[in-house]
Amino acid sequence: MHSEELLQLAQTSLEDLKARDVSVFDVRDMTSVTDYLLIATGTSDRHVRSLSDKLIQNVKQAGLSPLGVEGQDSGEWVLIDLNDVIVHVMQPRTREFYKLEDLWTLGDRDGLEQAGH
Repeated sequence: MHSEELLQLAQTSLEDLKARDVSVFDVRDMTSVTDYLLIATGTSDRHVRSLSDKLIQNVKQAGLSPLGVEGQDSGEWVLIDLNDVIVHVMQPRTREFYKLEDLWTLGDRDGLEQAGH
């Protein structure tokens, strides 16, 4: 499965269970660790766990296995490593606190500033 197809599977899995504020970052030019980073918000620990469970189930049905899953016990922040796509499912307060989006957009802003924009 190509990374774009895996990204679509992950995004659809999360949106089907009403994940909020789903953001996708193409990080192929920024890191060799993964191609895409997907960040989504769940409304509660139960919702975060349900979102991650559904995603893992759909990935396995597609014949793949996550490389790793962290945080499912607490339901505060679940990280699912699908190799070409890394998924973060977080509760709103956790997402606001860590601001992962800022880490991946900082390079873009620096590039714009250096280019004089």
